[in-house]
This record gives sequence, structure tokens and C-alpha cells, in this order.
Amino acid sequence: MPHRESPVRDHLRAAGLRVTAPRLAVLEWLSEHPHATADQVAAGVRDALGSVSTQAVYDVLGACTHAELVRRIEPAGHPARFETRTGDNHHHLVCRRCGHAEDVDCVRGAAPCLRPSHLGGFAVEEAEVVFWGLCPACQQAPSAESGR
Repeated sequence: MPHRESPVRDHLRAAGLRVTAPRLAVLEWLSEHPHATADQVAAGVRDALGSVSTQAVYDVLGACTHAELVRRIEPAGHPARFETRTGDNHHHLVCRRCGHAEDVDCVRGAAPCLRPSHLGGFAVEEAEVVFWGLCPACQQAPSAESGR
């Protein structure tokens, strides 16, 4: 079967990474399922490739995050999530209850879009903002507290 060219292959090559089946599968699956956990990515990649170890998926996510092909977000109290939307300064809406995340564009222009009141000698490059609330599904679902 001939190798088909794809933007994912081009991105891997441009980042100096070898094109491998696990890397292709992770990036292709993640592009369709943003804000997925590593376990969700692993399950999706297994569906596509068959057998692939969880460690291999973690290794791919780590290499692709380091190469800035993947962004890792870490909402407090929830597992890390990964997305292929990189290179801009977007932020996230995160549900306090289920951890569902959505992108929200920065409302104040280019990175870092916000300036701290004190820099402490830092050269600020990026601001990461997380808006917390309840997603539509969790707003409709009865809470554990209301069942008491």
C-alpha cells in the first residue's frame, strides 16, 4: 500500500520527528478529539492501530508536546488533557463537575494578552486562563448535593 501524504506527516517532519504509525495515529485521533486525556487518546489509537502500549502513547504525547505539535492543559483537579491547537493564545472553559473543556479565543489580542501587576524579572510569553463553571450537560443533571 503506498504511503499517502498528509498534513500530519508534514508537521512531524517539520518538527524534526520521525513519522511513525503511533505518532500519526495519536495526532490524527487527537485532531478529531481535542481536550482528550492520555487514556482516551490511548483507547482511540488502539481502535485505529490495534495493539499499542499506553507507554508508547505517553511517549508520543510527550515528544509532540515538546515539539509544540500538541498542547497539554492541566485543569486543577482533573487529568491532563491534550489538543493539537497550538501556536495561538487561546484559553479554556472547563466544567467543574465532569472536566469537559472547550476552547475560547483570547479576547485581548496577541500573546500574552494579559500582564501581571508584578513581573519579578520574568519575561512573560503567555497567559493561560481557565474559566470554570458547569457545562450544559452538568447544568441539566441533578447534582449529588440535591439528592440529599
